[in-house]
Amino acid sequence: MSEKVLYEEKQYLGHNHFSVVLRLILASFCFIAYYWSQNPKPVQYSFFYLRSYPLGTPEKTGQIFFLVGMLILIVSILLMFVLHSHIRVYENYIMLDGFWGTRRVMLDLAKVVKIRKSKYKNVLLRRATYNLHKNNIIRFYTYGKGFIELTYENGLTYKIGTQKPAELFHLLKEQISRSKNLK
Repeated sequence: MSEKVLYEEKQYLGHNHFSVVLRLILASFCFIAYYWSQNPKPVQYSFFYLRSYPLGTPEKTGQIFFLVGMLILIVSILLMFVLHSHIRVYENYIMLDGFWGTRRVMLDLAKVVKIRKSKYKNVLLRRATYNLHKNNIIRFYTYGKGFIELTYENGLTYKIGTQKPAELFHLLKEQISRSKNLK
């Protein structure tokens, strides 16, 4: 028997700003090192001095830097298609699926005491997390500016990052009140 999915959201790992910035910095370093290996002349400004290439002029070193930089960019593009988290809301529960070997998490809506919608602080670099337990708070985040916070009877709090916090909040609030009336 399959239940009807009321809400579904997929979040991909390649869209996380922290990961994108980190990979772009590494790729930039590789391309700068490639340029430096191809143009080994010393550079001197009043505040900055870059000596000539330290290893002499090996022919293959620059090509390795270029290939590693290109490999980093290709991996970044491929990560745009890697599913990090999959949020599905059913009538009585929420199912959170991760990628590869992560554990599927099912949250019962009947045991929710409090629900709230909020926004993350304006921080550009926020790491992707899936099922991260810390201080009685369990976090799920890939990318987005908003999250839904569910507090349970036992004191556990679940923070679920989402791209559409208003839509998810209203649907969950409706489902929680419906499941409370069924008790």
